Amino acid sequence: MQTRKVRNLASVFLISYASIAFSAQPHWDHSEQSTWWAIEDTSQEIPLRYPFAECGVGKHQSPIDLAAANMNNTKSLNNLAVSYPTDVSSFFNSGHGVQVNTSVGYTGALKIGEESFPLIQYHFHEPSEHVVDGKKFPAELHFVHINDDGRIIVLAAAMDVGEANATFQTILDNMPSQEGEQNADSGIQLDPASLLPELDHQNLGFYTFAGSLTTPPCSEGVQWYLLPETITISASQLEQLKGFYSNNSRLPQQVNGRAILSTQ
Repeated sequence: MQTRKVRNLASVFLISYASIAFSAQPHWDHSEQSTWWAIEDTSQEIPLRYPFAECGVGKHQSPIDLAAANMNNTKSLNNLAVSYPTDVSSFFNSGHGVQVNTSVGYTGALKIGEESFPLIQYHFHEPSEHVVDGKKFPAELHFVHINDDGRIIVLAAAMDVGEANATFQTILDNMPSQEGEQNADSGIQLDPASLLPELDHQNLGFYTFAGSLTTPPCSEGVQWYLLPETITISASQLEQLKGFYSNNSRLPQQVNGRAILSTQ
């Protein structure tokens, strides 16, 4: 599958995070997440009438409370490395979050062992979706990758209040205020790697587990990689993020016996 086709697939499939998905899916909101599974598409017959049913019946849903899962750091795991060169990206107000879409020819990717997964977009949740023993972080960043066969990998980093991040400020300052709008002509070069913690980007430590998209349609088969260290943004940057979307995070889901594999 060519890169352009992969990106078109991502725009439809990735959690209503592209404009085409606004017209293709029924309306949903984070405030009604307990009943996402029951939202109807009245233009369809059963079972397609309930496009978000997996949000309620899925057994490998995300996010989770990491303290509720069994931790296994004894298994040998593939090396995790990121290569995120600068990119002239698009600033996209998805209607559910602040998002940056990478350009069609972008070569940035997450490498897991010998496999590479292209970076399609990254977005932000406030507060964090993943928690530790019930503790939420102020925000969370998700780097979304999808390869030629449609497999989805999400690399997540918790965000704490501290030193400001210049790249994050550029994103906030260029994000459209209206949902569904995209600023694709800014010409601004963004460095996604500057949003990562100060770790060895060619040999990242991580926690990993099988999960799902955290917004409708909550599709499972997503592999999550959580970084063990936080990134920081300033208090004023957090407030600016809230000015776009606040409480756009899903509550932790049942672990259902899943184990977390870890390099830590």
